[in-house]
Amino acid sequence: MTPQNNERRTDRRDDRWTRSSWGRPLVMIIALAAFSALAGLVNGAADATPATGLLFGVLTAALAVCLYRWLIRRLEDRDPAELRVADARSGLRQGVLIGLGAFAVTIAVIALSGGYHLEGWGSFGGALSTLGLMCCVAVTEELIFRGVVFRFLEEKAGTWAAVAASGVIFGLVHLVNPEATLWGAFAIAVEAGLLLAAAYAATRSLWLPIGLHLGWNMAVGGIFGTTVSGSTADFGSLLEATVTGPQAITGGTFGPEASAIAILTCLIPTTLFLRHAKRHGRLHPRPTPRS
Repeated sequence: MTPQNNERRTDRRDDRWTRSSWGRPLVMIIALAAFSALAGLVNGAADATPATGLLFGVLTAALAVCLYRWLIRRLEDRDPAELRVADARSGLRQGVLIGLGAFAVTIAVIALSGGYHLEGWGSFGGALSTLGLMCCVAVTEELIFRGVVFRFLEEKAGTWAAVAASGVIFGLVHLVNPEATLWGAFAIAVEAGLLLAAAYAATRSLWLPIGLHLGWNMAVGGIFGTTVSGSTADFGSLLEATVTGPQAITGGTFGPEASAIAILTCLIPTTLFLRHAKRHGRLHPRPTPRS
């Protein structure tokens, strides 16, 4: 057998592995996670000025989308309909508005209960840097958790199981944050993991959950000046504020995302998204095992 034939046979074996039901998502997760780590380093270095922070945040987000598109074409032999360019504007706009609105309601209720205290104006430039970072975070996390993890679980176990399992996984990864708590991870799993999975199931587009994720994160850290998911990072924000009071109301050191108010607020759009998905036949049953 010639070296050329050996090379072709090896390529075919590698190709079969990356296209397998288990190999494909593993390759995609590793590639996207590695890119996310690199993007974090780049964005951290670019955070010196608001202009560079925003620019590099948006740029790394765009590159992550390009990487996902390339992986889908390479490993699944298809164009990624979940990232259709025609759906981007409306999906992002609606998602951002829902995310901003949901957290605004959450912080308003916490404020009415005496837990949120506005101290004054923050930094517009700092908020721009935060916006750039949150663009990259929202895109990379949604590509991994909804674009890969959710779709893979849905292929294996159906939509309902994928919504629940991907939500749990999304909550668990937040345990690595410095101020993480089990309750905070549970809250993230319910309010964010379920909501973002439901948004994807309802539209079969990643743009809506990306926009929703961005709007929520930007409101938490870039507008209202509160702790983001137990992170100790000092995000630039439009407002300076403190949060005090019972953990069930304020979320404690994890931030308002660990409050019961945030959970209840996010369960409303989650329910509406799932009802929309059911009404339009977008909830897929568990595949029947082959005999």
